[in-house]
Amino acid sequence: MQSTIRRAVETSGVGLHTGCQVKLRLAPAPPGTGLVFRRTDLRDFEIPALRQHVSRVVLATTLMKRGVMLSTVEHLLSALYGLGIDNLYLDIDSLEVPILDGSALPFVEMVRRAGRVWQDRERTFLAVVQDLEVRDGDKFIRVTPAEQLRITYEIDFDHPAIGRQTLDLRLTPEIYADEVAFARTFGFLAEVEQLQQSNLIRGGSLENAVVLDDEGVMNGPLRAPDEFVRHKALDLLGDIALCGYPVLGHVHAHKAGHALHTDLATRLARVSPSCRLVTEESVSVARPSRP
Repeated sequence: MQSTIRRAVETSGVGLHTGCQVKLRLAPAPPGTGLVFRRTDLRDFEIPALRQHVSRVVLATTLMKRGVMLSTVEHLLSALYGLGIDNLYLDIDSLEVPILDGSALPFVEMVRRAGRVWQDRERTFLAVVQDLEVRDGDKFIRVTPAEQLRITYEIDFDHPAIGRQTLDLRLTPEIYADEVAFARTFGFLAEVEQLQQSNLIRGGSLENAVVLDDEGVMNGPLRAPDEFVRHKALDLLGDIALCGYPVLGHVHAHKAGHALHTDLATRLARVSPSCRLVTEESVSVARPSRP
């Protein structure tokens, strides 16, 4: 069955790229609503969290509808997608979701505080029935049929603190909360000045990102030795959420990023011929337990 949260919950923080203070409120929504952002500073202007509204994917995923923008949505969407929350209003009073600690864990904790409510409508899943692939040179994401969502992610950075890392998980809400949500975004000190000159990461700090210099991690310790690849998987799930349905398939990503992630969401959202919509009753998917 579909689900929402029991009661509204709020948080506030700074936007990673804008540096602006922003308030975020998660509120229950009726069955069939989906995940819908509402800009409370603009008379509750609604921007559904769907691939058709993606406008930019440079360092973060940005949505835009009729000129109204909302940036850095991927961590929040990842938490909701990973926990299996179907319907929610995401009320925000600025143009960027707060970065908080740079991971999805604060959003998971918000959902836990709010509680889950089951709704009287079946979930619809997007089942991958034929192999599909998006590629950019040696970077690719390949999806093959599977009975549940499985994520395999591989990264390869020429940096002593990262190198090659691989993550392989069969995703459930419990596994997402324990194995993915805590992983923080990361960046390189050498790129900070250039990004700031481009009016980016104005809200970035050692408190909301893992920062690496030429030798290693400046603000350790890491939350896990492979925190970097876990965060890439976190981003992938947030971007896949934009296809509008929970996916059944094995998603294998190699050196990918937001551009390929959202390209995949576009392919999935087209449904045919590689995918088909299936009802909850027709697939052997266990109901997500309370996160």
